Amino acid sequence: MSEKRIAMVTGANKGIGLEIVRQLAAGGFQVFLSARNELKGKKAAAEVRGDVSFLQMDVADDESILNAAREYGNLNERLDVLINNAGIYIDADAGILAVSRDRLMETFQTNAFGAIRVTQAFLPFLKKSREACVINLSSGYGEIGGLTSEVPSYCLSKLTLNGATIMLHQALRSSGISVYAMSPGWVRTDMGGQNAERSVEQGADTAVWLATKGSKEQSGRYFRDRKIHAW
Repeated sequence: MSEKRIAMVTGANKGIGLEIVRQLAAGGFQVFLSARNELKGKKAAAEVRGDVSFLQMDVADDESILNAAREYGNLNERLDVLINNAGIYIDADAGILAVSRDRLMETFQTNAFGAIRVTQAFLPFLKKSREACVINLSSGYGEIGGLTSEVPSYCLSKLTLNGATIMLHQALRSSGISVYAMSPGWVRTDMGGQNAERSVEQGADTAVWLATKGSKEQSGRYFRDRKIHAW
């Protein structure tokens, strides 16, 4: 069994997720880069320096999640850090008065339900860590004061993810597993666009900080720029 701390990052073949993988690997972690697309995921993992492996997983598909957990179990007994980063943003042309049920469901399946189901599937490995944590990548759009009718499915899915963070904290604190949510801010990625104010390095910073320095006392809270922030 590896003596290194072991982390898994979902949706990590590009953007903030890939940068989190880079920073954790540079910090000495064994990292599993998870992504839906096998070709893109393997390519991304191969380009990162350090102990990085690819694990195929579509967080919107329960069978894919369970297959990934079984494959992971063949490689490791424990998981120290789970970072639920996978997310989609498909609200470009539909506000709250026009968004369809299908679009809402598609976004929720990845952004909210996916994080819950991945945490459930990988819980046996987290329980075998001496100091495990789950980090959920949320958004300012999921804050009560950040909700906007122009981005309904994304906002509501991240609001739900924040609620799930509180519930997971309540359910897992007796097992000694910390659960956090954090906002990366507006980051220059495919999702954020090139006019965004932050680099991917800045966007990844708080997640990496929580993975390395987060405490049990901070569990169940929402962070921005390494500080507890209002939901």
